[in-house]
Formats: sequence, structure tokens, C-alpha cells
Amino acid sequence: MSEPTPPPPAPANEWTVRKVLEWTTGHLKKHGSDTPRLDAEILLAHARGCKRIQLYTAYDETLTDTVRATMRELVQRRAQAEPVAYLVGHREFFSLDFRVTRDVLIPRPDTETLVLEIIDGIKQLSASRAAASDASPIRVIDLCTGSGCVAISVAKHALTSKLNIQVVATDISPAALAIARENATKHGIQDQIEFLEGDLFGALSSDRRFDIIASNPPYIATAEIDTLDPEVAKHEPRLALDGGKTGFDIIDRLIAAAPQHAAPNALFLMELSPEQADPAQQRLVTAGRYSDITARKDLSLQPRVLRAQIVTDAASVGG
Repeated sequence: MSEPTPPPPAPANEWTVRKVLEWTTGHLKKHGSDTPRLDAEILLAHARGCKRIQLYTAYDETLTDTVRATMRELVQRRAQAEPVAYLVGHREFFSLDFRVTRDVLIPRPDTETLVLEIIDGIKQLSASRAAASDASPIRVIDLCTGSGCVAISVAKHALTSKLNIQVVATDISPAALAIARENATKHGIQDQIEFLEGDLFGALSSDRRFDIIASNPPYIATAEIDTLDPEVAKHEPRLALDGGKTGFDIIDRLIAAAPQHAAPNALFLMELSPEQADPAQQRLVTAGRYSDITARKDLSLQPRVLRAQIVTDAASVGG
């Protein structure tokens, strides 16, 4: 039996999916995109209202005038370094899809290291409690939650894995919290996370204690923000980036305040930039309230998350 005859190609003067992808890829490459083909596919899928994989079976389809107009605007904005995630309104993180706006940082793969460390901590604490016949939940707090990607990813995993946890997520930005709540509802775990507005622990009563204290805080030095890639410097929220003159303002406050809200044997987890790992570890030692201090590496094998035990008995503290 002979192969079916393929459909004739679209006329050269028509803007097909293939032609638009090829042109857009070249255009974005000239304007500095590191991933021009991926950007083009994501933007065109968004303009067409389809999944990216569906583009591969529609290469010879001609775009409608409406889709072409939408795509033209998206490409123009992308060429001005506006992040793709903001253009399409969402970003994948930890195999979940999160809504993002310019009120929140765009979730990044490096931060999945923090999620994995939190989950590992939950499993260890759960095993210890099971051995002691302790049915109390593991209390987790995510400070500077932003889009909620860390808290939601942890809560979703715990729900699927039947781990008994309670999650609190805080942020100083009401706009960011609105996005985080929306994302929690999207993933069906709005009842598993308590969202609170406030500056770090300022959203909490003084008597609240947690078994895992985690944060991806602002850690870029103020003067360095404008030197970052334009996608970040011009578009992502400065409030979520600015770590003060040295980049350690929020980090230092977290290190100082965490023991006041720590349950016995609580775990402290904090994301930072690789070059901050050594001085931040020294800060934990100097604080005198942390032990078993280690730096966990991300997928690029760079130190990305500091992990330490919070110690209530000063005599037991060691670096």
C-alpha cells in the first residue's frame, strides 16, 4: 500500500506556523535571547491558544490575522527583554504550572533545590516522629514566598505522598500574596497553606514555632541590580531582589530571627547566590545558634541552599 500523499505546502507569501517560528527565532537571536527558538515556540503557542507540542503538527497551517497581530506584539515586547514568563503569564516549576506577573519573581530551576531540601527534611522528621509514635504534623514556614512556588510545591508533594504537614507562607507584598493564593487554588491546595502578609516573621505571633524554616529571600546587592541581565533588572520586582548594600540585609535578619520561631531540632534552609555561601556559613557559625551547617548544590553544582540545624541549647552548638 502506497504512502498517503502529503498536503501541498502553504504558498510562500502566507505566514505559516513554520515561517513565523523561523523568522521569530532569527529576530530574537539578533536581539540577545539565549533561547530564541524556545521563546518563539512558547510565544506562538500562547498566541494560538494551544500547547507548544501542538505546533509540531501544525507547521503548514496559516495563522489568522488575529494570531499574527498578537504574535507581533509579543515578539516586539520580547525583543525589548521582557521575560517570556511575564508575556504568557505563567512558568513551570517543579513540574507544576504557576501564574506569574510582574509582582512576583519568575520561578527558576535553581530554587527547586530548596524545595527538594525541604521535602528531604520533612521525610526525616516524619520518620523520627513515626518511630516515636508522634502523630503531630511537621510545621513548615516559607518566608518571602512570592508566587508561592516553594510552599505550593512542597504542600502538593506532601499531599500526594500523604505526609502530615502544616504550611505557612508569608510575604511583605500583598500583590505577591494574591498571586500565591491564586496558584494554591489552581493546584487544589488552598486549604493546606496559610498565607500571611508581613515582613519576614512580622506576620506571626511571637509564640508560633516551626520545624522547618525556609526562605528564598532578596539577596542581590542594591548597586548590582542595574548590572543584571535586562530581563531581571528592568522587569522583575525590585522588592524581591534587593538585599541591601551588601546583599546580606535580609539574610542577616533571617539568621538572627529564625531561632526565636524554631521548634526543638528545627531545620533552617535558605537559598542564596553561590558567592554568598561561604560568608553566609560563617554568619551562621557566628550567630551561635546553628549546627551541622552545610551548603547544598544546585543542578549546576553551585552552592545554592544553606542547610543547618537550629539549636536551642547553646552548649551543643558547633559549625
